[in-house]
Amino acid sequence: MSMKKQMLSADSPQPELSREAVIVRTSVIGILANVFLASFKAGVGILSHSIAVVLDAVNNLSDAASSLITIIGAKLAGREPDRKHPFGHGRVEYLSAMVISLLVLYAGITSLVESVKKILRPDIPDYNAAGLLIIAASVLVKFLLGRYVKAVGKRVDSDSLVNSGEDASMDCVISASTLAAAAIYLLFHVSLEAWLGAVISVIIIKSGAEMLRDGISRILGESASPELARAIRETVCEFPGVSGAYDLVLHDYGPETFQGTLHIEVPDTCSANQLDDLIREITIAVYRKHHVILTAVGVYSVNTRDENIVKLRETLKKAVLECPYILQMHGFYVNEEEKRIRFDAVVSFDAPDRKAAYRTVATTVAALYPEYTFQIAMDTDFCDLANVSESDSWK
Repeated sequence: MSMKKQMLSADSPQPELSREAVIVRTSVIGILANVFLASFKAGVGILSHSIAVVLDAVNNLSDAASSLITIIGAKLAGREPDRKHPFGHGRVEYLSAMVISLLVLYAGITSLVESVKKILRPDIPDYNAAGLLIIAASVLVKFLLGRYVKAVGKRVDSDSLVNSGEDASMDCVISASTLAAAAIYLLFHVSLEAWLGAVISVIIIKSGAEMLRDGISRILGESASPELARAIRETVCEFPGVSGAYDLVLHDYGPETFQGTLHIEVPDTCSANQLDDLIREITIAVYRKHHVILTAVGVYSVNTRDENIVKLRETLKKAVLECPYILQMHGFYVNEEEKRIRFDAVVSFDAPDRKAAYRTVATTVAALYPEYTFQIAMDTDFCDLANVSESDSWK
C-alpha cells in the first residue's frame, strides 16, 4: 500500500465527500430561496412599473444560477484523480467561482444599461401594499440566507459559497434601498427608481470585479496561510531529533487539497534507516493533523561532533542576519576536511534587489573566513516561515 493510501485510510469518512454534500445542500437551499423571491419580485415589479424591483428579481435569478454552478463545480471537483490530472480536479471550484463572478458582472452591466434608459425615459412607479410587503420579506430572507451561505462557505473553504453569500448580503441592502425609494415616492412623490437602479448596478459590478480578482489570484497560486505553515512546522519540530523545519512549499490543488515539500534538520549521526522511519512518521502526522500530503521531505545535516564548528555556526549566523533583508539562515553544515561551508540564506521579498542582498551575504562570510569555500543558496520564504525567532529555529 502506498504512503498516500495509508494516510487516506487513516481518516474515515473522507472529508471531501462530506464537504461536497454540505456544498450541494447549501446551494440547493440558495436556489429554492432565490427562485421563490425572483418570482414574486418580478410580478410586483411588472405590475408597479418599478425598474428597481424588476432588476432585483433578475439579480435573484442570477443568484440561483450561481448556486447551480456551485453544485456543478463541487461535483466536478470531487472526481477522482486520473492519468491526465494526477493531482485531482479540486481547482474546478476556483473556476466555478470565477464563472459566478462573470455572471455577477454581466448582471450588473445589463442592469446599468436598463437603468440609464429609464433615467432618460422615466416611468411612474405604482406601488401597492402587497408588493412592498413582499420586498420587506425578501430583505429578511436575503439577510438570513447571506449569513448562512457565507458561514458555510468559510467553514468548508468554498469560494463559490462565500461569493454567493456575499452576493445575498448585498441583495439584502439593495432590497432595503428599494423600500426606501418607495417610501420617498409615497411621501414626497419623487421617483428615484431609475437612479436607484443605477446605484444598484454599480454595486453589483464592483462586487463582481472583486470576486473575479480573487478567483484569478487563487488560480495563479497564492501563498498558504502563515497559520497553516506554522502549525505544520510545529508538528514536524515535535519529533525527537528534528532541530528545525524549513523551505516549506505548499501547492494548492483545490480547497483543503494541499501537497507540499519541506526540509528538516537532523544530527549528522542519524542513520539512513532512522531517517527513513522519521520521514514516514512526519508525513503521516502532517496529513492526519493538517490534511496536507508531503510529497517529499529533504534533509539538512547538522554538525554535532565538533564544538568549534558549533561556535563557527553561531558567529556566521549573527553576521548573516545583520545583512540587510536577510530573514533567516538554515541548512548549515561544515565539511572540515574539504574546508567547505554550506547554508541557505532566506532573502526577503521587500529587498529592492534580492540578488544584491545575496551578494552582500557572500561577501560578508568570505571576509570572515577566507580559508573556507562557501556554497550559499539564495532561498525564498514561500510560507512566511522565516519570521520566527532564531532561538526557536536553532534548538
